[in-house]
Amino acid sequence: MTDRLPHPQLLLGLAALRDRALAADSLNALAFSIANDPYALLRYHQGLVLAQRGEDLELLCVSGLARPSEDSPYLVWLRRASRWLAGQLPDATPRWLARDAVEPPEDIAEGWAEWWPSGIWCIPLHDRDGKRLGLVLFLLEAPPAETLLPLMDGLWQTWAHCWAAFGGQRRLLAWRPSKRQLLVALAVAGALMLIPVRQTALAPAEIVSRQAEIVSSPIDGVIERMQVRPNQPVEAGTLLFSLDETTLKSRAEVLGKEVAVADAELMAASQRAFDNPQSKSELTLLNGRAQQRRAELAAVQAQLQRTRVRSPRAGVAVFSDPNDWLGKPVVTGERILQVADPAQPAMLIQLPVADAIALEPGAEVTLFLTAYPLSPLKGEVLETSYQARANDEGVVAYRLLASVQGQPEHARLGLHGTAKLYGERVVLGYYLLRRPFAALRAWTGL
Repeated sequence: MTDRLPHPQLLLGLAALRDRALAADSLNALAFSIANDPYALLRYHQGLVLAQRGEDLELLCVSGLARPSEDSPYLVWLRRASRWLAGQLPDATPRWLARDAVEPPEDIAEGWAEWWPSGIWCIPLHDRDGKRLGLVLFLLEAPPAETLLPLMDGLWQTWAHCWAAFGGQRRLLAWRPSKRQLLVALAVAGALMLIPVRQTALAPAEIVSRQAEIVSSPIDGVIERMQVRPNQPVEAGTLLFSLDETTLKSRAEVLGKEVAVADAELMAASQRAFDNPQSKSELTLLNGRAQQRRAELAAVQAQLQRTRVRSPRAGVAVFSDPNDWLGKPVVTGERILQVADPAQPAMLIQLPVADAIALEPGAEVTLFLTAYPLSPLKGEVLETSYQARANDEGVVAYRLLASVQGQPEHARLGLHGTAKLYGERVVLGYYLLRRPFAALRAWTGL
């Protein structure tokens, strides 16, 4: 009775094989263990692990080397031979196939004689539902000992259990819908494309005033000082900025002396005219010259008065950094700042041409300010520009002006955000495919 018990080393070896299979963290690692670890027990020429992929078998691992990446003659023949071998294994029972005991096709027999030994021990691996997971082939010169087969049944079951655990996700990925399911999915997708939705577009926007007056330079000159700060409240008549008066004052002094000289010459000519009748003809010329000098002086004095620019109305001074203007030469009519009424805010929207949708006055607008993203502003489109122009960022866009409903406290001038514009209702298919169709027409010209 003691002679029939298996050797302890054999039992330890089988336990080690099962432990390595259970420790595998992927299907490839499991296949490597199946192909290489049993060599100490079976002493095979080669171990092959193939996975069932529908009607075909995919080679996962070859013992002793990495899986070949090219279609060598051996691999081409192995694909045909594996399909034939799968047909010789109707169930999950391992089977010994000797070359002399079977009659394979001629091309498979030739390859067997060239590459394989005299026999193959074939072990099919199935899951609990009886579905074949893969095939394990051990190339041997003789069948394994009869006493070894019952002991290794537990090993085959462990391999199949681990394989099924790794292959569950692969089976889900390999699911393919039926023709009926495809038709139902297409019908549902077509119905969804007909759902009416509102066209929307996103565009950068800024809070501006609906009542703003531009203050420009009244004359050519150099800005000497900005008297107000950005966003400072001002009243009508408040001094905003002043221009350098050095050149004008020098000109006024010169003209003042020229006027005095002209007056002196005119007085001297008038006195000579009493005694010399010929001097009367000079009076008209000298009188005209004196009036010309007075007119030039009056013009320069008027320009001196215009060097101090005052606010035309009450509001808030809107401009950038004052240091950007100090010492800067300006020309007549050049925009310096704005005086805006903060009580009448509006949205200035720059809608890019690529995102433009059909909008009419009265279309709804929602503005999400960057500083207050959870407190959107509502409004309606008041006016739209007829022609698109490049903005400061170089993007060609339409200019839109929209109102702001109510009197929200956070609608401060100069704040930026993103405006969402709502257009007319269209079907979902048009909404999703509008831009792809526009791009296609732009590329193809159709």
